[in-house]
Amino acid sequence: MNDNKKPLYFITGNDHKFDEVYKSFREENINFDLLQSKIETLEIQANTIKEVAEFKIKSVKEIFKDSYFVEDAGFFVEDPLNGFPGVYSSYAFKTIGNDGILKMIDDYQSPRARFEAIIALYYKPTNSIHYFRGEVKGSVSKLKRGTAGFGFDPIFIPDEIPNKTFSELSTKEKNQISHRGRALAKLIEFLRTQV
Repeated sequence: MNDNKKPLYFITGNDHKFDEVYKSFREENINFDLLQSKIETLEIQANTIKEVAEFKIKSVKEIFKDSYFVEDAGFFVEDPLNGFPGVYSSYAFKTIGNDGILKMIDDYQSPRARFEAIIALYYKPTNSIHYFRGEVKGSVSKLKRGTAGFGFDPIFIPDEIPNKTFSELSTKEKNQISHRGRALAKLIEFLRTQV
C-alpha cells in the first residue's frame, strides 16, 4: 500500500470482480489505494439491485475504520424471461448456470438482455453512503463463447460490440463498456473530487 494514499476497501469474495476493478483503479490517478476485503456481508433477496447493495453495505458499517464499497450486479433476460434472473443472478448461476438460461430461451430468435450494477460506497469522512449505477444492454448468445470473464459473460453479447460475448473481450475492452465499468467510472469520478 502506498503511504500517501488513503485505503479504500472493496468488499468482495469474488477474485475475478476484484481483479477487474483493480485494473481500472490502477490506470486512474486518484488518491486511494484499493484493497480487497473478503469479510462476509449480510445479503437479502429484494426487488432491486440497489436494495441488495444498500443492505450489504450497512451490514458491515461498524467493522471498517476506512471507506469501503460493495458492488451488486444482476443479469436480466428482458425478452423472453421478463428480467429473470435479475436480483437472483448469483443463485441462478450456481444452480442452473449458463446452460440452464440457454435452455430456457432456446426457442427465441433474438433474446434481449442487460446487465446492471450498483456500487454502494460508504465514505467515512462524511459518514455517508453514495450509489453509482451502470448498465449495458445486449442480447443472449445461442452458445457459450469465450474463456475470459465469469458468470453469465459467455452468453452475453453487448450492443456496442455485437460480434463478441463478454467472455471474448479483454478485461480492458470489457471494463470500457460493462455495467461494472460504467458504475466504477462514476465512483472514480466521485473519489477524484475528494481530497
